[in-house]
Amino acid sequence: MTQKIIIAGSGFAGLWASISAVRAIALAGKEGEVEVTIVSPVPTLAIRPRLYEAVLENMDPDLTALLAAVGVRHVAGWVESVDNVARTISVAAADGTRQTLDYDRFVLAAGSQLFRPDIPGLAEHGFETDQLETAYALDAHLKALASRPDSDARNTVVVAGGGLTGLETATEKPIRLRAALGQDAGFRVVIVDNAPEIGAQFGPDALAQITEALVETGVESRAGVRVTAVDADSVTLSSGERIATNTVVWTAGMRASDLAVQLPGEHDPLGRVIGDAYLRAPAADGVFVTGDTVKVPTDDLGNFNPMSCQHAMSLGRVAGHNAAAELVGLPLHPYSQPKYVTCLDLGEWGALYTEGWDRQVRFTRAEGKKIKQEINTVWIYPPAADRDAVFAVANPDFVIVP
Repeated sequence: MTQKIIIAGSGFAGLWASISAVRAIALAGKEGEVEVTIVSPVPTLAIRPRLYEAVLENMDPDLTALLAAVGVRHVAGWVESVDNVARTISVAAADGTRQTLDYDRFVLAAGSQLFRPDIPGLAEHGFETDQLETAYALDAHLKALASRPDSDARNTVVVAGGGLTGLETATEKPIRLRAALGQDAGFRVVIVDNAPEIGAQFGPDALAQITEALVETGVESRAGVRVTAVDADSVTLSSGERIATNTVVWTAGMRASDLAVQLPGEHDPLGRVIGDAYLRAPAADGVFVTGDTVKVPTDDLGNFNPMSCQHAMSLGRVAGHNAAAELVGLPLHPYSQPKYVTCLDLGEWGALYTEGWDRQVRFTRAEGKKIKQEINTVWIYPPAADRDAVFAVANPDFVIVP
């Protein structure tokens, strides 16, 4: 009887988990004995790290040909629940029907979503770029600003959150506001974060570059404060300051997929399952957790994986390989990813490339921007539908680094 591996999610972790699993099956000579299935609403890969950008075309490349080339089946739907005792999942299809699928190994790669706290007015008046549809909504809003009467509120964008996404969003906004309102238009962009300095979490070396970029791009900083209320024409900060704005972009905080919370065992404050070295969910036999749904050490120095596509792709390769390895008799591969880089797009200033967990600055401005563009347009995109070429980079210890 054919054994079944089911993967929830076709994002960075889910895609590479599926390819790595099929590769392991082929290595063991067990093709035809183990079936690999991805469950996701559509067979596309959302390029979430780029959704802050102005041009949104090709931000969801189609995976149909690639999945067919490697022999992965796709089921269109959402995994609603996991029964790790019965080893079944409940799937809701787009047409409203439901089905139950059984598995021998299940890989949770359902990712994460933006965390929106219960701030008055945020749900009604806030924008975000966590998903492609919400990025399009923000883009349409920005383009429509020119049709509104000139006012401080129309001409001001407030970005809540000073992490990587917040900084990339804020420093790109002057470019988009000039495109929407005119090259000589007057406008404000304000970034808000409760850290003592905007960009402080990136370390002292990077902070100096980030501060320079914010000044040079004209982005105002509000550090040590948080958003307490949003309405159609303003945002209120915990300092009591009220900023007139029609555009509040929320970028602060992520949470793991709700499916991770359904699994038994220990979870971190972000809802991620604390996985073992092989990315198994310790309290759920037959279940692997990967991408943004798992927290696991990246090395022996006390570092853990952040929610990033850089880590999701490697985590996916390891989880997919191990899920298949348990079924076909191959050795399991422990997860390890000691190499850590960040490449932060800072608008017209350029980009900031760092290496290591202490974020030592290696490249800035135009040099950093060239690396960022390579990452954004080549490295994180799905490969061509060539089975042999894909298998060559799908082994569990393969890591793309600049």
